Amino acid sequence: MPIDPALVRASLARVEPHAERAAAYFYGRLFAEDPALRAMFPPVMDVRRERLFVSLGQIVALLDRPRDLREYLGQLGRDHRKYGVAPEHYTAVGRALIAAVRRYSGHSWDSATESAWVSAYTMAANHMIGAAAETDGPAWTRAEVVAHERRGESVAVLTLRPAGRVPYRAGQYVSVLTSRHPRIWRTYSVANAPAPDGLIRLHVRAVPGGHVSTALVKDTRPGEELTVGPAMGTMAAPEGDRELLFAAGGTGLAPLKAIIEQILASGRRPGIHLLFGARSAQDLYDLPDLLVLAARHPRLRLVPVVSHGGPARGLASGETLSGMLPDALERFRAWTDHEAYVCGPPAMVEATVRRLLRDGVPRARIHHDLASDRPALPEATVW
Repeated sequence: MPIDPALVRASLARVEPHAERAAAYFYGRLFAEDPALRAMFPPVMDVRRERLFVSLGQIVALLDRPRDLREYLGQLGRDHRKYGVAPEHYTAVGRALIAAVRRYSGHSWDSATESAWVSAYTMAANHMIGAAAETDGPAWTRAEVVAHERRGESVAVLTLRPAGRVPYRAGQYVSVLTSRHPRIWRTYSVANAPAPDGLIRLHVRAVPGGHVSTALVKDTRPGEELTVGPAMGTMAAPEGDRELLFAAGGTGLAPLKAIIEQILASGRRPGIHLLFGARSAQDLYDLPDLLVLAARHPRLRLVPVVSHGGPARGLASGETLSGMLPDALERFRAWTDHEAYVCGPPAMVEATVRRLLRDGVPRARIHHDLASDRPALPEATVW
């Protein structure tokens, strides 16, 4: 039966005000039907329940964009291999999900709505199962921490040497598991372009209440092992020679730095502007490395943007901007003819995208990964 995106979206909109209760009902029903599934999830489910409808909302939003939807579902299906998800698990998940949506949709639920949800879920499950089945290689790999650099109180740069190959594109992210917190995966963007040595660099900020991020920043040492899942994400280096704008907030710098490295290594010569925003000059944690990169590549123009505490120091040119990064874009220059990449905290990404659209940059030339709000949602979701 054809999928009716309008029916699915309308019923999801009615459920979203009750998302917390609906998610709790979903998991309760799922674990009652198949108790063995409980072992795939972390002991504390609060964060997981919050993320269920965020992930579901992303899928529903893509129902009218089949190509993007297939790519997103394929990544989810391949990623779910690391949890031990098998094709037979999808049946129980589908029944629990539709039961939860039906329960919290109110009197508007009818047979047409149920058919639309069954069709949508069946399509999604089949894409995920197929992508997982077609994927060769291990679902995850061990990786040794070969370097751990503290960059201030709350940020660290980790360099990992995977035991096996971890294929990825510049701009993507990987999920990470530490033995200190079993079954709790967190996602971090890879901060370097793929290289022959296979090393992976991660920029990690310890967030309040973030057990994994805190462990990676404050407790992890060289020689320790982490577990790394498959790469995900839709951001990638651009084609063509259009001038480029990169707007990075905090550790949102990581995927943009990887893309910039790839462009510079390719021999292409577009003009590149990197605006690196932080709250204070001390929070510009990667500024020394970026200065070296800019010195080697004159076509890379680096501009720190500091929202509090005065301008940043350290650029030979003295070029700095103060204020919020979205506002600084307008003060710096016009970007209408540029290809734009944005990554950072959700509010910064949203404000920057709005500013670029208002200033005439076509939406098709503004790139920000659906996962770019991972500071608030730092984990790929298994249902």
